[in-house]
Amino acid sequence: MSDYPLSPQLWAFVERTLSFNSTDSSLNGLRQAYSQMCRAFTPARPEGLEVTDFRLDGVAVRSYQPPASPPGAGWPCIVYLHGGGWVVGDLDSHDFICAELAAVLGALVIAVDYRLAPEHPFPAAFDDCLSVWRALRAGASPFALDAGRMLVAGDSAGGNLAAALCLALRDRGERLPCAQVLIYPGLGGDARLPSRSECADAPLLSSSDLDCYHALYLRGTRQPSAYAMPLLAEDFSGMPPTMIAVAQFDPLRDDGVSYAQRLDAAGGEVSLYPGKGLIHGCLRGRGQVAEVDLLYESLLAYLHRFLVSEV
Repeated sequence: MSDYPLSPQLWAFVERTLSFNSTDSSLNGLRQAYSQMCRAFTPARPEGLEVTDFRLDGVAVRSYQPPASPPGAGWPCIVYLHGGGWVVGDLDSHDFICAELAAVLGALVIAVDYRLAPEHPFPAAFDDCLSVWRALRAGASPFALDAGRMLVAGDSAGGNLAAALCLALRDRGERLPCAQVLIYPGLGGDARLPSRSECADAPLLSSSDLDCYHALYLRGTRQPSAYAMPLLAEDFSGMPPTMIAVAQFDPLRDDGVSYAQRLDAAGGEVSLYPGKGLIHGCLRGRGQVAEVDLLYESLLAYLHRFLVSEV
């Protein structure tokens, strides 16, 4: 792992993250250690945000409402799907990014607490995300939303779920998000992709970790579909504008690169952020690692384009 040429700031982030690893290798131990780590990296929320937990179509969600009156057309809205290999993570684990997105962009953010594997393997998480999206579209939330400025974003497993959501909506003839943002997503790429071997023992996510997460998520699935692993899709046309941010030293790097190539070949609008010097799971390095802050600048600029009215 020490062979990767990371910046001193990023190595310090890795070491702090790994300090929360538990000797308890059970699923419960893994989740507790992950939650403890997440709490340590979660700053105070920006002042004025109104944060509320509730349910949409039976799924737990958390809203982040900026301290302003909603625009006349309704709130621009980000539906955020958290990472964690479909196995760990919840409404608290990614509070740090949801709060910043709401405060900086002046948009309503809805975080989804989808069901986790292995207790709830595919398609449970996918079904929950689809249910929440449809409920928001149907006006079932307490908020007035601008239907033309609703997008979906997610990191890692959440990037998988965001891409799957867009594929499903397209296939079913439903209105698509105005954009999708996939941050170091796991999309079911072939195990022979170069990044799988080049980054086999990368910090914070190894290729063997990835195999374990896939096995837990796909437990009992005989033939994975594109809604489980979006790179299995046969048709990549008709997708919304897409930003894919990958990390250079990540076994999932080429999942994102491959997906960007497929979307581009199908005539889609796609922006690929190469993530030079980055690793999987680096979003929590905000304010601590210069190259992570550069990633945020690109993410925020892309989201601003779709969410903030210039009128």
